[in-house]
Amino acid sequence: LSYNDSKKSLIQSRLAPRIMRLGLDGFADYIAMLEDESEAAEFQMAVDLLTTNETYFFREPAHFEFMAELLAQGRLGSGGAELRVWSAASSSGEEAYSIAMLLADKLGPRGWQVLGSDLSTAMVQAAQRGLYPMERASQVPAVYLKRFWLRGDGDYDGKMLIKRELRARVGFRTGNLMKDVRGMGEFDLIFLRNVLIYFDPQSKAEIVERVCRQLRPGGY
Repeated sequence: LSYNDSKKSLIQSRLAPRIMRLGLDGFADYIAMLEDESEAAEFQMAVDLLTTNETYFFREPAHFEFMAELLAQGRLGSGGAELRVWSAASSSGEEAYSIAMLLADKLGPRGWQVLGSDLSTAMVQAAQRGLYPMERASQVPAVYLKRFWLRGDGDYDGKMLIKRELRARVGFRTGNLMKDVRGMGEFDLIFLRNVLIYFDPQSKAEIVERVCRQLRPGGY
């Protein structure tokens, strides 16, 4: 991840409370801690604190319009294999579930699956729950709200849950795009654009090359 000098205050504000909670004297001590291989859990904590998780349902509508067009024309998937779509930086799951709602609408409840991956373990855990504040669903078409969501009550008042049938078709796992991603498998469609803005140009090129190796022939 690439941070220029203008991000210094952002980094300070996100890490300073953690440094105080750990009882460390300052950033130098914290850096030393992160460089200690035995502190892998703390390194992941720092990643979770620093990564920006800006996301919402059906973000970048043109992407989903293009996907719907491909599905209508039969240009996604081939050979009878299950259609696979990868949300390569899924954050708290909004993009992956948006993809799933569109697939369920156009193809029915079977014959496809969605994988969401993210660097942050906290975001992956949130995505697996599929539970969101009601206001987060403002961009979801009303017909999809009725088909794929449950409105919470009691302790869950003001929240909405993705229905179990849809959640069953969507998996989440941690993943680092700067490392080998062959374990993710092959896909017919990969959503990647919204994460690339956080990397320097060389890293962007490496990520695109690495991820494209996971595309099935004719994939997008």
